[in-house]
Amino acid sequence: MIDSWVYNRAQVLFPKTVYYRRTLHEYPELSFHEDATADFVADELSKIEGMDVQKGIGLKNAVIGTISGGKGPVVGIRSDIDALPIHEQNDCTYRSQNVGVMHACGHDAHMSIALSVAHLIGEAWKLGNLKGTVRFLFQPAEETTDETGKTGAQYLIETGVLDDLDALFALHMMPQYPLGDVLVPDGYCTANVDEFTVKIQGAGGHGAYPHLGKDPIWMLGSVLQTMQGIVAREISPLEPAVVSVCHVHAGEVQTNNVIPSEVTLGGTFRSYSPDVRQRLVQQFENVLSIVKPLGGTYSLQVNHGEPSVYNHPQLADVLRSVIENQRSDLRILSDTFGLGGEDFAHMAKKVPSAMFFLGCAKDDGIKRDLHAPIFDLDERSLLTGVTVLTGALLNLCSHPERIPSKQEQ
Repeated sequence: MIDSWVYNRAQVLFPKTVYYRRTLHEYPELSFHEDATADFVADELSKIEGMDVQKGIGLKNAVIGTISGGKGPVVGIRSDIDALPIHEQNDCTYRSQNVGVMHACGHDAHMSIALSVAHLIGEAWKLGNLKGTVRFLFQPAEETTDETGKTGAQYLIETGVLDDLDALFALHMMPQYPLGDVLVPDGYCTANVDEFTVKIQGAGGHGAYPHLGKDPIWMLGSVLQTMQGIVAREISPLEPAVVSVCHVHAGEVQTNNVIPSEVTLGGTFRSYSPDVRQRLVQQFENVLSIVKPLGGTYSLQVNHGEPSVYNHPQLADVLRSVIENQRSDLRILSDTFGLGGEDFAHMAKKVPSAMFFLGCAKDDGIKRDLHAPIFDLDERSLLTGVTVLTGALLNLCSHPERIPSKQEQ
């Protein structure tokens, strides 16, 4: 009965869901600067009877909405709210009005879905059908860190707003998959994100007399060739892992007869399991040691970013059962997010959590990847997001025995 009620009410609410998405898409704001976005979200939440709204917890643009039906579990959903520094190339009525800024990762969709879920939970509360408490976390700054190296998720965790949560859900749009596909994996489902910077030092000299110096570019060739074997030969083929060099710089000026004394390269490690994350760095150190017998030295700096999101199997099973009960036209897949990162991972280490990934490709044959200037989505996918999240929250509130113990984290 709950699932049919949720679906019917979500259909009635759908025009407002689309309005939310298009309005937010039209006025995107960058990480740590989501002022108007936060005001819009807080204002819409305040229209829901029974909803307690707080703004500025941890970060000035964080918005927290809480609605309680009394004794019971405390469950929540998280929506990120920031946009990207991308100039939109779509020609649509809701095109970004903030030049050089775009919701190219679907956070506008995440917000519109979360706001619509809040409305439906508010309706359930008025009907007396909410057992327990539901919290809505509208989180700034998912896309990047500030000068302290923190994203918005870490700031919210520090405030303690997650401390009493028993379970937490989130979603991410997935334009690589068609409308109707819902990805609900168990276990690790996004990447550990680590960035590295390496300096290889040699001894510069004249290009005509290379034997008198120690050429770091020559050393780099051995490093680049050998590093390809890290994933191919040192990591199990069954473990997701990537080592990518994304930029190389050598020499102070562009001169065709000067061998530089130093080469700098930077890139990223991506992995799923904590063990592989550690091994990638160790193996990279081994590769870099090649430069020593060649007469060089090196320094390695690794910045550890967000960890991998861990989908608790019990909560992933709740999502799958809700989808199966609601819609026979949806296809449930176990595919993961690939090797992209998500700072929801910080929250998933704190609270039993699950994230699902929502197929949203338009049926016109145009490829619209995340973070692309032509990113857009089939808005019918919003309805799926609303019904799945609402159903999952109400299901947990009514069946607290389905919530995993925090000791299992």
